[in-house]
Amino acid sequence: MNLKTNQNTNGHGGARPGAGRPKGSTPKIRVEDLLDQIEMATGKSYAEVLAWNYAGAITRSDWSQVSIYDRAFLNKIVADKTEVEIIGNDEMVELRQAAFTEAIRQLNATNRTTPDSDTK
Repeated sequence: MNLKTNQNTNGHGGARPGAGRPKGSTPKIRVEDLLDQIEMATGKSYAEVLAWNYAGAITRSDWSQVSIYDRAFLNKIVADKTEVEIIGNDEMVELRQAAFTEAIRQLNATNRTTPDSDTK
């Protein structure tokens, strides 16, 4: 019996006619549509829903979730802000730079010592 197979020489299946997503097709879910649906379902914008969920995590003392939100927000802020302009005399610039450096150090230390980090 001679069965014709669609296999490559390496033993794995090959391309199938008509398989895969058609060229030029759009994604099944568009981001704009998803955000619109969230707003319609909740009566709030996605940003408001995120803020509400973040506040809820803080209220529940769910520090692992708070840490996830912190990182997500910080990644978004840092991605949007590639440059920080400091205006003032040289002494003020140095003071602000030192304060910023200290804030980043404290933020990093806080992320390493969240209460849930000991239990994982």
